Amino acid sequence: MRTRLSDTAHQLPRAEEAESILRSCVHCGFCNATCPTYQLTGDELDGPRGRIYLIKEMLEGNEPGEGTQQHLDACLSCRACETTCPSGVDYHSLLDIARPELERRVPRSPRDRLLRRGLRALMPHPRLFAALMALGRLARPLAPAALKEKIPARVPSAGHWPGGGHRRRVALLAGCVQPALSPNTNAATARVLDRLGIGAEVWSGAGCCGAVDYHLGGHLDGQATGLARAKRNIDTWIAALDDGVEAIIPTASGCGAFIKEYGKVLADDPAYADKARRVSEHTRDPAELLAEEDLDSLTVHTESRLAFQCPCTLQHGQRLAGVTESVLTRLGFDLTPVPDAHLCCGSAGTYSITQPALARQLRDNKLDALESGQPDAIATANIGCQMHLGAAGRTPVKHWIELLDQALSEMLDRD
Repeated sequence: MRTRLSDTAHQLPRAEEAESILRSCVHCGFCNATCPTYQLTGDELDGPRGRIYLIKEMLEGNEPGEGTQQHLDACLSCRACETTCPSGVDYHSLLDIARPELERRVPRSPRDRLLRRGLRALMPHPRLFAALMALGRLARPLAPAALKEKIPARVPSAGHWPGGGHRRRVALLAGCVQPALSPNTNAATARVLDRLGIGAEVWSGAGCCGAVDYHLGGHLDGQATGLARAKRNIDTWIAALDDGVEAIIPTASGCGAFIKEYGKVLADDPAYADKARRVSEHTRDPAELLAEEDLDSLTVHTESRLAFQCPCTLQHGQRLAGVTESVLTRLGFDLTPVPDAHLCCGSAGTYSITQPALARQLRDNKLDALESGQPDAIATANIGCQMHLGAAGRTPVKHWIELLDQALSEMLDRD
């Protein structure tokens, strides 16, 4: 693709990168075949190729309008297009470059600004999020239906966190919303790893991975806040790695995808480039870790049928499609087939809140696909997908490692 970036665009911090990405696109359209929003609307501008053209026009000096903003906002950033693209177009990085410039040039409505600021102020803070969720549950009976489904019932914590003493150690990321919405996930992970002789620790200096601010902030200050959060985590985890921890384990694949990008987004920071790369290289999804282990001690005997929903951040962001499914099969679970498994469920971080109509359509389609094999439960690897799919009140949805921990406990009870 030929480009003629404007003088203004050439002043952007990542102008050369944007131009390189634009020029790598050969406008073949393969991306549209796997784009969830294009499948829903059939609008060229709701597919990656059309959005790339909109970004190109803006960077070449054409004035963007609300239409450009709407089409880019409708993008899930699921990265299915990247998995499909024969030219290797780094689409999500182009979005990260374009969105702050679009935000600067096309003002949002007061309502939209308030919503986005509220999400950024709330989601990265676990205690505040938990407190507001508790208040929301009290008011849930009086809430409108659209709000009710965003307030899941309280899940009581269950089970113990195993003690230390193992030679092998990993650092778990506690997460932002996960402790309030699914408090058993990390403890279940710790118990499963304990059976493999691996101790799981939560290092208190680590907090929000930074993805919400970086991707939702729009303005460069949002990206700066996201990077500041990343740097705080890097400082904590470098100390952990120096202390003998072998890996950083985020149990939410959305966090994992962004942490694995630390090395890229901080590549030009002289103080953090090397440290960020080291943290990214040592970040592993739980399934990645288990895939390399002897799983005989974890084998379960269950007649329960599972449908695995592979989150976009796992299959497209981390390029780990099939890894969790293989692990679950090795462990003894019966997995049902899932048609169109590459398509997004509509959660996509905060997307289900900022784009509720599209998100609901995508969720219903995804649930139809997941339930086509008549599973007893749906397993996932990301808290956002878990809450979004579970809110429909259809088949139960849990993190796959919780289901494994539950099956192992049931086996012990039977013995």
